[in-house]
Amino acid sequence: METEGVITVRRALELPGLRGGLPEVLTGADHLDRAVRWVHAGEAPNLPDLLRGGELLLTTGLGLGSRPADQRAFVRRLAERGIAALVVELGPRFGRLPPAIVEAARAAGLPLVQLHREVPFVAVTEEIHTEIVNGHYGLLRRAEEVHLRCTQAVLGGGGVPQVLGILADFAANPVFLETPDGRLLFAAGTDAGPVGADPLQVWEGLRGARTAREAPPAGTVVVEVPGSGPGPGSVRARLVLLAVSGPLVAVHRMAAERAAGILAVVLMQARQEDEVAARGRGDFLTDLAEGRIAPSDAPAQAGVLGFRPGGDPLLPVVMRLSPASAPAGSWAVLARAVTEELAAVGTPVLVGVRPVEGRVPLLLALRPGTSRTALAERVAAALRTGADRAGLRSPGDRAPSAVVVGDAGGWEAAGAGLRHAAQAATAAQGLGDRPWYDARRLDIDLLLWRLRDDPDLASFVDRAIGPLLAHDRTSRPALLPTLEAYLAHAGRKAEAARDLHLNRQTLYNRLARIGELLGTDLDDPASVLALNLALRARRLTPR
Repeated sequence: METEGVITVRRALELPGLRGGLPEVLTGADHLDRAVRWVHAGEAPNLPDLLRGGELLLTTGLGLGSRPADQRAFVRRLAERGIAALVVELGPRFGRLPPAIVEAARAAGLPLVQLHREVPFVAVTEEIHTEIVNGHYGLLRRAEEVHLRCTQAVLGGGGVPQVLGILADFAANPVFLETPDGRLLFAAGTDAGPVGADPLQVWEGLRGARTAREAPPAGTVVVEVPGSGPGPGSVRARLVLLAVSGPLVAVHRMAAERAAGILAVVLMQARQEDEVAARGRGDFLTDLAEGRIAPSDAPAQAGVLGFRPGGDPLLPVVMRLSPASAPAGSWAVLARAVTEELAAVGTPVLVGVRPVEGRVPLLLALRPGTSRTALAERVAAALRTGADRAGLRSPGDRAPSAVVVGDAGGWEAAGAGLRHAAQAATAAQGLGDRPWYDARRLDIDLLLWRLRDDPDLASFVDRAIGPLLAHDRTSRPALLPTLEAYLAHAGRKAEAARDLHLNRQTLYNRLARIGELLGTDLDDPASVLALNLALRARRLTPR
């Protein structure tokens, strides 16, 4: 990783303190960009043993020894310690540095500088240390700004995507959140990257090039997101920054470390990575439905999320829930339960969750030989079972869950199919607790739902069936069920009578009474259409 916010040997030589000594670089001119961690001044023969690496060593040469062999050994030991540079002030000890010192420094690749004028080492040390501290402070300030933005995003209702997006914009490189075993949870890109550098495509290339246990590419920043398990080594996830658009420097790691702390809190609130992953799949399916993902790009992105349907048609399904309360971790339980329930079907499935909207979107591959109806029934059963296991369905809900199945098609139609199914699922609530609804048969309900706030709709319902509703509030038997059954069976009286457990004459009498109350002919197609619409619209209007 490149250095940033640190002082280099080159910069140290440019500062007034050392510049006043007329520095001359004798060796290691191509290593002057080494970072200076600290400055040390000393003359003792055992000085190398006191150093830890990264120091800029100031000396007059008294500890270098008088014999060439001792001088070479001293320089080699300094190089082995990994110091940044050796700066020797010429004077009483050396009028010019001996060849043995110069040759040893050149062989070790160590920057060697001689000062032709005397300088106060204390002033030089203070000056360089001030630069180092200021550099670190600048990095900390920039990293803290990112930390503050991430914190504000979470407090404002954001989550993992928002935190990763802030970090990706700051680093101008893609950022990923993966499980400890290498499964992708979330990805975020940046507009600053090259055209076509989609983060999911970048990730696909990365995973294809290595396994989770192999080292990441050079220049990658990997920061562990702590978990809540026992022991200091508990890891919930890993934050990965890839150097795609430009190099990653020290401040990017510092920002990632601070973002990892925030992500740990967010993930703990989500209870488990399964829910985070399910929400990520829900985001993908929602983006596809709303046209933010092009059909040509969708297969690759879905493949990264584990959904590879091949060339089979895609069946869009949406479950709409309206739970009174959602237990902690319930959406993760639902996604896992649905996946387990559908495992026996043997068809690829992508299950997402959208807790805010109370939706569960899915895409399934419709395998050859499998009927749409049969697959829809299996999916509906899996969704209901999963919702029950997760505690997301209550028998007392006023708006029970609705499962809506769209038309099967390719990726070009998948987004529109998901969008239509989601809208129809909202409109289907209150129609009854059927196993599943065909989106194609809910278009009238969807149209009425869009008109639900129009006062003309309530007026239409009152005109069409108001007298019948008034009768049922004060008289028995109630006649509305009779009308509903009659219309449901398309005017087939024998079937309606069986459904109502009535003899035919009783049904005829009730239908006649309904016609009198409403002043309409139940055999007239226009009247039947109006009554059908009124009954469907009734659940959307004030009672």
